[in-house]
Amino acid sequence: MIRVVVVDDESLVRAALRQILESAGDIEVVADCDSRTAVARIEAAAPDLVLLDAVMPEPDGLKVLRAVRALAAPPTVAMLTAFDTSGHISAAMRAGATGFLLKDTAVGTLIDAVRVLVSGGTVFTPTVSRAVVDGYLGAAPEPGHEDTAAALARLTDREREVLVLVANGLPNSEIAGRLEITVATVKDHVRAVLRKLGAPNRVAVAVLAHRAGLVPERA
Repeated sequence: MIRVVVVDDESLVRAALRQILESAGDIEVVADCDSRTAVARIEAAAPDLVLLDAVMPEPDGLKVLRAVRALAAPPTVAMLTAFDTSGHISAAMRAGATGFLLKDTAVGTLIDAVRVLVSGGTVFTPTVSRAVVDGYLGAAPEPGHEDTAAALARLTDREREVLVLVANGLPNSEIAGRLEITVATVKDHVRAVLRKLGAPNRVAVAVLAHRAGLVPERA
């Protein structure tokens, strides 16, 4: 069973998301709350995934995200919002979010997105994807970017394979199938890649892979 916490400042939205997600049969909403109690509720519930509204009264979604990612055992976090908040995307991704979804996402798509996120993938609705690509690949390199080549050189051949598959958006289960290894082993490799590249999340390492020319440009 996939354990989810929903954080939104509107109780009706939380109730609707609970009903949608639990209709899947393999998803349980173990808690729902507003931003003021979010961190404590998340720490107590120990979910697999948090769906976090990006735009809320203080503390806002970004502040909650940073606090959640600072927990000893942080869950996966995807930002959820009613409109295309392109200005929030870059900050949220750098703070550790691994997805960005609009609240008008189709029911089936939302349920599938939860499964992909929990399996280790990254998910963005189509209207958000372009902003993510433009914002990350078009941005100036982070401080220390000149050391990326040296960091990539420290990866093993297998870690480099995993990096390329992560950069192509594959979840851990698909990477395991491609490489004929276990999901647990994939997770170990991903953690090693994140550590060696000094990256906060899969989105950041995917960007590094694109910038390094490891992923062919799509038409």
